[in-house]
Amino acid sequence: MCRALKVLCAAVTGDRLAELKRAAVSAHWELVGGATSLSELLLQVMDERPDVVVIHRALGQEAVAAVRRVDQSVRIVGVGELLGVDETAQSMEHIRETILGLPRPGGPVRG
Repeated sequence: MCRALKVLCAAVTGDRLAELKRAAVSAHWELVGGATSLSELLLQVMDERPDVVVIHRALGQEAVAAVRRVDQSVRIVGVGELLGVDETAQSMEHIRETILGLPRPGGPVRG
């Protein structure tokens, strides 16, 4: 059974989150949720079980580490330089192509 790739975006403010989501939206995947704090991000990673999390650099390095602690299989795209991400989008304009360049999820389907 196939399902859409789930992408969760996280940024430090509501305006930046809206900008990030507009830049990340695509017919190739489903945008789920959106977080403006570390606590929101972790709750949504646990609830939504996204395949990809897009984190704006302003949210900080701790966001990457925290997501990894909660779900080691999630792929992380950093917008701007962040250590520990799977790929880096150098700007908002490069988010979609960066997500498309990630390896597809494999293994059993998560329920």
